[in-house]
Amino acid sequence: MNIRTQVIHGGHQVDPQTGAVNMPIYQTTTFKQTELGGGAKWEYTRSENPTRASLEELIASLEHGTAGFAFSSGMSAIHAVMSTLSAGDHILLADDVYGGTFRLVNSILARLGITYDQVDMADLPAVTSAFTANTKMIFLETPTNPLLKLADIQALSLIAHNHQATLAVDNTFATPYNQVPLDLGADFVVHSGTKYIGGHSDVLSGFVVTNDDRHSAEIKYLQMSIGATLGASDSYLVLRSLKTFALRMRAHNDNAQALFNWLQTQSQVAKIYYPGDASSAQYAIAQKQMHGGFGGMISVELQAGLDVKKFVESLKIFTLAESLGGVESLVEVPAVMTHASIPADIRHEHGITDELIRISVGIEDSQDLIADFQQGLAQL
Repeated sequence: MNIRTQVIHGGHQVDPQTGAVNMPIYQTTTFKQTELGGGAKWEYTRSENPTRASLEELIASLEHGTAGFAFSSGMSAIHAVMSTLSAGDHILLADDVYGGTFRLVNSILARLGITYDQVDMADLPAVTSAFTANTKMIFLETPTNPLLKLADIQALSLIAHNHQATLAVDNTFATPYNQVPLDLGADFVVHSGTKYIGGHSDVLSGFVVTNDDRHSAEIKYLQMSIGATLGASDSYLVLRSLKTFALRMRAHNDNAQALFNWLQTQSQVAKIYYPGDASSAQYAIAQKQMHGGFGGMISVELQAGLDVKKFVESLKIFTLAESLGGVESLVEVPAVMTHASIPADIRHEHGITDELIRISVGIEDSQDLIADFQQGLAQL
């Protein structure tokens, strides 16, 4: 089934009780049991809720998994995956991973005896060399945040499995419209559903998808035990949003490509990071594993000495804000905003300069977006 049909008819989005074409909001904490100890499917909303279950089935089908799990945020989804590890275990973490993920590993999991090393996931020999006897997981984003570097998921899955480790892929930027990591050998896929899955900047959510029964049972147990589950109302909002997901992603892809083409002609721009850049050395990986398009994210580095603050504050259609993936276009400066928790020396070492701007290209008219950037650069 094509994803454009799947987002509307996948999962069990029709209410089995009434035939309602939209899954209702089952706004309840508990459910009546018909017999003592009868093992009823619905008992308590932290463990199961019909609205959330409908969403979980749909997200699993979109990612070609056998089980999906909805959490209260992307970070709680990542936390659940990393909670499959134990004290003494070691993680190989992408070198320019999202600041919130870095904070979780560096500040929280470290206190529990889980260690990590950061490595360039595009450098396969470096990944192999970084393994220790205790390495149990590779965790990466592709494209990464904010430099949009790509990693070969299939090759990394082979490396991980050869070392009896799991591979977890944050697929937030690419989305299942453009990339399906489980098909390439990943063990876990995670999402900040707050971004493209929700798509309207109005609901926090996170997802984990797997196609392995053992991993599924473990994530289910962690979801219930830790309790950071997605509520029924928020699950309904994400289900609603997913009906237009394929249409939105096509617009995001097309607008980002148009803006990238224009940015290439601008002298004030020193570097552009975009998976669809055919002149990039990583373009072959993009063609190999990104099939729907190249996503709606672009990062640009302005020429040294230009006033980044003045530029982002002069934009009229692009909103200066954190987050991404909504229908509206956003810009942010990672060094000051999303990646400020990473020490400056580490940021600079990994190429996150003070002049770097991350762009989330929305679904507005592409010519209006280009005109807004044009007037912003003219201010400089």
